[in-house]
Amino acid sequence: MGKMPAREERMPKPAKKAKQAFWERGYLAHGYWLGKERLGQVKLGPKKEWDGIYRWQAGNHSGEAATLDEAKRAVEQAVLVGASQLRLFDKP
Repeated sequence: MGKMPAREERMPKPAKKAKQAFWERGYLAHGYWLGKERLGQVKLGPKKEWDGIYRWQAGNHSGEAATLDEAKRAVEQAVLVGASQLRLFDKP
């Protein structure tokens, strides 16, 4: 009565989650990271000299935006475009 019947089927292992990129706030900058690799960043100017423009960079793409949200979206978009394009000069 105290024994449970042995299971014949093993429980399936949980699928590993794909790494998801995330934003991290820093001093005068925000970084977009995937694990330990920085995919892009949004920079502010020096505190007393900042002109109110957010400058962003992701891979070979860069630009300026009026708001932090716009700059973050631009970085995310540039990362997606960069991930979907084939690299021309990299060796396979």
